[in-house]
Order: sequence, then C-alpha cells, then structure tokens
Amino acid sequence: MKWKLGVGIAIASIAVLGLSACSAEKGNDESAVGGLVANTPATSAPAPTAGTTNAAVTLGTAVTSLGTIVVDGKGLTVYEYGSDVQGSGASTCTGQCARNWLAVPGAKSEPAFPGITGQVGMITGVDGTPQMTLNGWPLYYYVGDTAPGQTSGQSVGDAWWVLSPAGDPIGN
Repeated sequence: MKWKLGVGIAIASIAVLGLSACSAEKGNDESAVGGLVANTPATSAPAPTAGTTNAAVTLGTAVTSLGTIVVDGKGLTVYEYGSDVQGSGASTCTGQCARNWLAVPGAKSEPAFPGITGQVGMITGVDGTPQMTLNGWPLYYYVGDTAPGQTSGQSVGDAWWVLSPAGDPIGN
C-alpha cells in the first residue's frame, strides 16, 4: 500500500513538473504552477493549447483579485514575460517555454480595444507568426490556465505577470 501511494505521488509530481517546466537555457524561465484565481465568471471558452490557430484575438479587461487585468475576448488571461525586453520587438520565450507559454496571435493591423489604454502592436513571434504586444511587451497565454478568469501563471518563476489595461506588469 505504501509503495502504491509513493508511486502515485511520484507520478503526480512528474506530471506537474512536466506541465510547468520552462528551460532556464537562453533566458527561458524555470517555472512552477501558481494558484491565483480571478474573480471573473467562467464561460465555456476553451483554454489555449499547443496548435491553437494563429487568428488574431480581441483584447479586453476583467476585474480580478489582482485588479483590472488584460484578457482576450474569451476571458483568458494574457501575460508578459519578465525576460523579454519591453519594446525590443522580440520574444525570448523559446523551446519548452514556448510550449507552456503560448504566443497571443496578432495581426498586422490591430483595431482599438475598448478598455485597453496601452498601445497594442504586433511583432514576429519566435515561430515566425504575428504575436500581439501591449506597450511593447509580447503577450502570452499560460497552458496552466484551463478556463477564463484563471490567473495561475501570475508570478510563475518570478518572471510572468498579468498586465494592467495600460500595459504595465502587475505584481512585478
């Protein structure tokens, strides 16, 4: 019985580490799963996954326990990566990092987004597709957020942060 319990704990630990791992190589974050949950109501929108379409998204805001933050049109939280250089026009999230932190798709001509006061833009992401930016920060989804309103990526590895509508990292 103790052996089965030990094996179960080991498997669960490996699964959590595998989901949240980001390589420390080349500026990528070492991460662990956070645990904050936003105060926005959940909808039936799916969480982003690897292989998500590259169609540009809409940005909006949501009031959460972290304050008013930026979310996409489905209520999914978007983040900035502290290892990126604001305004550099480049993402530094590659490899395992890019598998856990998915680029928010952008478009060459971004419309105005109600409630967003920071400048919305676009860069060419690490995979060569357009990636949305806010105030010069490349934007990402966290695969650990499985429903709208979740902010479990907040402060992961002391490098990932939600953004205010002005495009400023919150909690950094």
